[in-house]
Amino acid sequence: MNIGIFTDTYFPQVSGVATSIKTLTEQLRAHGHQVYIFTTTDPHVAKGLYERNIFRFSSIPFISFSDRRIAIRGLFQAYRIAKRLNLDIVHTQTEFSMGIIGRFVAKKLKIPCIHTYHTMYEDYLHYVANGKLLKPIHVKEGTLAFCHHMNGVIAPSKRVLDKLTSYGVKSPIRVIPTGINVSHYDCPKYKDLRPQFGFTKDTPVMLSVSRLAYEKNMGPLIAAMPKIIKQVPDVRLVIVGDGPSKQHLIAQVHRLHITNHVYFVGEVNNDYVNQYYHMANVFVSTSNSESQGLTYIEAMAAGVKVVVYKSAYTKDLLDHKSLGMTFTTIPEYVHDVVTYLKHGDQYQLKNSELRKLKLNEISSSNFEKKVVAFYHSCQLRFEQQLDS
Repeated sequence: MNIGIFTDTYFPQVSGVATSIKTLTEQLRAHGHQVYIFTTTDPHVAKGLYERNIFRFSSIPFISFSDRRIAIRGLFQAYRIAKRLNLDIVHTQTEFSMGIIGRFVAKKLKIPCIHTYHTMYEDYLHYVANGKLLKPIHVKEGTLAFCHHMNGVIAPSKRVLDKLTSYGVKSPIRVIPTGINVSHYDCPKYKDLRPQFGFTKDTPVMLSVSRLAYEKNMGPLIAAMPKIIKQVPDVRLVIVGDGPSKQHLIAQVHRLHITNHVYFVGEVNNDYVNQYYHMANVFVSTSNSESQGLTYIEAMAAGVKVVVYKSAYTKDLLDHKSLGMTFTTIPEYVHDVVTYLKHGDQYQLKNSELRKLKLNEISSSNFEKKVVAFYHSCQLRFEQQLDS
């Protein structure tokens, strides 16, 4: 199958969307499919650099979200390229510039167009005029307009499915959580980073891997640290990631006088982030805006206990205390984290078959199989519509 993926976000940009696309692309190619990426230019990619099967279109930074890009031209250029490649299907991964171009290409080529709805935009309205210009109703209207006549929509979680259903999206929707390369995280050989931080093998370490931004709700995570330190005095929190809230969070750490307990690492290449998971005793997040949470399953694959906000997705994902616990209040969060830091060894998954099943469930291979099955069902439905 010749597949065209249209996205505003791709490597070297660091995001869950870019990671999801890379994972899917690698698996599709491993199973014999031809995959072509249609995306935006990037200041970190040299102009004119040849990237095999990647086509970049002139772009500018996206309003207040300046580390993301919007294509400003390329509609007919993309169509000519896609026609030459003889695409069988278009898979859009954005509702903006490249997504609109992808829809146009699919319509002109008379092939199915599938969409993955990655982002809960109602959590991001503050980026545009401090939330004073766009309202949830505008998100609903924009989503309905983009998904109208889409041949299929992939929702990474039930939360996304419920939101799309509430908007009134009529296209067939399939819940397919993004998978990960389990072997990359479930690996016995990795560099021990603890000495780099001055930690011993017994130092209790909490880990957060996240974009440092308002919607990730990092403030409560920092605010809860004094309560955790009171019960586990030698605890350390390592924060991997960067973003617009970083300086605010650093200032919060200073106000709470916990600078000796919190380490800001900055952005880490996805190829090396597995080393940080293996350093940790517990992975933590107080975000309540995740449409899925790739970092959660990365931590699980590395064998790290997870403490995250309760949702329909995390409730099903963390169905055993050897994997993790969910919370709805900060006191619950503190209790769960302290429990794992003090008594984590008591929560071990003794049934190896259960672990294998869970790892298979979150694997990139399983992810690709579900996506391809959805492609085929959408293609069949599309052909039936053409014949009728």
